[in-house]
Amino acid sequence: MKSVKVEARHGPLKVGFILARSFTLSAFALFVDTLRLASDEADKSGRILADWQVVGSTRHLIISSCGVQVAPTSDFIDPKEFHYIVVVGGLLNTDMTIDSQTSDYLKKAAVQKVPLIGVCTGTFILARLGLMKSHQTCVSWLHYHAYREQFPGHSVRSDRLFNLDRNLGSCAGGSSAADMAAFLVRRHISRDAERNALEVLQIERARSGLDIQPRKPLEIECQDARLKAVLITMENHIEDVVPTVDLAASVGLSRRQLERLFMEEMKAPPGAVYTRIRMERA
Repeated sequence: MKSVKVEARHGPLKVGFILARSFTLSAFALFVDTLRLASDEADKSGRILADWQVVGSTRHLIISSCGVQVAPTSDFIDPKEFHYIVVVGGLLNTDMTIDSQTSDYLKKAAVQKVPLIGVCTGTFILARLGLMKSHQTCVSWLHYHAYREQFPGHSVRSDRLFNLDRNLGSCAGGSSAADMAAFLVRRHISRDAERNALEVLQIERARSGLDIQPRKPLEIECQDARLKAVLITMENHIEDVVPTVDLAASVGLSRRQLERLFMEEMKAPPGAVYTRIRMERA
């Protein structure tokens, strides 16, 4: 890979990480390594164009869901020192995933309008603090029903990889953590920096927040990304059935266009496929 000269647009991109107890190591590692590789030429790892800290109320080791432990690198500093604060969650059955000092720090950051990003089940942590009500939260399909059950008044989806608005972000976790980090790199540094990081990570391309989470709903085969999104919505709404016109609108189609797409790809209308999904889930 050739060396690529990269330059920051508005100074170094600064990101603070908060790791919950039993956090997902892969999501954290992919996010921070994307920043590391974008920060300097090739694999030199200099903190030139990006900088990061793992902040915590103590410097005690934090154990991940796989058993590997990570120590915070900084005490809590002024949240405004960061462009983003990323909360990396993990196992949902863990009690007290963050302590009260960390909760207070996140609330302070929200008041100061520092963008907060929930990665993996970090979204649950932010939602428990009442910070995600105005955000359409992206979660993994694995955690969709748990999120809806715990936060019934919140908008949530499990078909997309990540979502970022002005002061809130959410990411399904896993490999999509690299995609979201790459998005931030492209926004704050450059496309060259993004490309440099992804090439070293052996990632062919950065997926966007509009890309569909890679899974097959109920083993139903289809190639069209819009159909995949609709099928996931159907699967997530077994009891509260979504009208066909609303399913179509969610992917930018009219009802007639969606019906035509179903007939072309699945040889059945949306209603029949929806009924099949509901019967298989019953």
